Amino acid sequence: MTNMNAIKKLFLLLLLLNFVPDAVAAQIDVSFDRSSVSLNEAFQIIFTANGTPDNDPDFSPLEQDFEILGQSQSSNSSWINGQSSKTIQWTLNVMAKHPGSLVVPPVKFGDDVSLPASILVTQVIANKAVDTGDDLFLDVEASPQSPYVQSQVLYTVRLYRRVEIAQAGLNEPELGDAVIEKLGDDTNYNTQIDGVNYLVTERKYAIFPQKSGSVTIKPLVLTAEVVAHSRPNFNGFFNSQTTRTKKILSKAVTLDVKPAPAAFTGRHWLSAEQLVLKEEWSGDNQQMRVGEPLTRTLTLLAKGATVGQLPEINAVKIDDRLKTYPDQPVLQEQKKPEGLIAFREEKIAIIPSKAGFYKLPAIEIPWFNSQSQKMEVAKIPEASITVMEAAGTQPAPFVPAAPAVQQPQQAEEAAPVTNPPQQQNVWLWVSVFLAIGWLATLVYFLAKRPAKKPVVEKTEPEIRLADSVKKLKKACMDNNAAAAKDALLAWGRQKSGAASLSAIAELSDARLRDEILLLNQVLYGKTAEPWQGKKLFQAFVENKAREKIAATKDDKLEPLYRL
Repeated sequence: MTNMNAIKKLFLLLLLLNFVPDAVAAQIDVSFDRSSVSLNEAFQIIFTANGTPDNDPDFSPLEQDFEILGQSQSSNSSWINGQSSKTIQWTLNVMAKHPGSLVVPPVKFGDDVSLPASILVTQVIANKAVDTGDDLFLDVEASPQSPYVQSQVLYTVRLYRRVEIAQAGLNEPELGDAVIEKLGDDTNYNTQIDGVNYLVTERKYAIFPQKSGSVTIKPLVLTAEVVAHSRPNFNGFFNSQTTRTKKILSKAVTLDVKPAPAAFTGRHWLSAEQLVLKEEWSGDNQQMRVGEPLTRTLTLLAKGATVGQLPEINAVKIDDRLKTYPDQPVLQEQKKPEGLIAFREEKIAIIPSKAGFYKLPAIEIPWFNSQSQKMEVAKIPEASITVMEAAGTQPAPFVPAAPAVQQPQQAEEAAPVTNPPQQQNVWLWVSVFLAIGWLATLVYFLAKRPAKKPVVEKTEPEIRLADSVKKLKKACMDNNAAAAKDALLAWGRQKSGAASLSAIAELSDARLRDEILLLNQVLYGKTAEPWQGKKLFQAFVENKAREKIAATKDDKLEPLYRL
């Protein structure tokens, strides 16, 4: 009976524990729908809890710096691998009361508290280049306006309107000798200018000037069908909507593009806002075996750069006894509101042919930090590799030599020396043992060897296309303009039927087009100028990478790295 009572008490205790609320505090993060805003612009502050907070939030501390225009709440629950998770979001539509770096203070959710966050609020510019009294106008800005060559410039377009638009068309920004990429989707929000409410549609671009000097981004042109509010016509049951066509232009923006600084000593000019270089191994590089592959993965991630600007990572020479088999590099780009993020990954299979200790040289990539305006070096330190004998192999056994015994001359001539039957049996078993060990080693290698991908034989057109690319690379490395022209023409005919350099240029992106036109000018211009082919092939590789990215349409790319 006593045992039964103890069991009941234990059961009740476990039952009560299941209903005890989770004592772990909920984590509440704070984010914004934009990284910076202007005074009198409405924006959103988003509070996200990874569970159910202790109580409802008290947003009154925000009223010191922000005017709360409205708020909403949403929740999301999921059940994954037997575990439940829940997130709750509170979205506040607010407007800043004054400019500056404003801090969203910690907000109490009962005993739980949110984390602080800050946002930059800039002063409204009263006198704009356009007449803000209009019902519809464009405003554009570029930052920075004095970038270094191939550095990222954020170009922001804002359409202000307080009228209804039935249809509108806006052209893309134009700038010669530049790579231009649209960043994400348009955003919409409300703002006030001189006490007048406007609905704003904002669009962002990343522009990478390819040549130094003063360059101008041409004005954008908006053609819109504005809805006209006229008196209803009572002669008909339905009244058709009347519109009037309106065309407006933005201002032109001039950039003063600076050349690469003389202090930069790297062979490959690379400008970025942030750069990360790292390596990973598929196994332990201190316990490698002869004949067994180990994969080294090198990753380069750059914020504020294109994939075409990223240099080759695995360019150092290593010991000849370490056989290397590199894969094709993986190139990806992410388009974020704050700019472009470029990613390059190289995988190299390393197979040692002899046991011992090896050193892999350090990898260094010089780059220019466009934020600090200083040269930096991303580095992977020198790596050591320890290689042991292949599994199952043993060093040959040491057999001491038998002492020499002098025998009479007649005995040597009478009969040859033979091993006794017992010694022959011993060596027979040793041979069998070694054969079994060799066979086991072979089976082990076959089992451990990664499965080979099915070999897809290239068609004859693909082989010819690859051969043209090889010839183009060699011609560019040799600075041979005539050979580069022939290789480009062969590639163009095979790729798209283009039979001239100008036709190939029309089918290429801005950077490759400019390099092809420069090659054409060097070949057929009046003055003979020396030609450097490195830029042409670099632009060619970048153009191929962009075609591949566009073909895959990988819009759901997971974040590569939290910068």
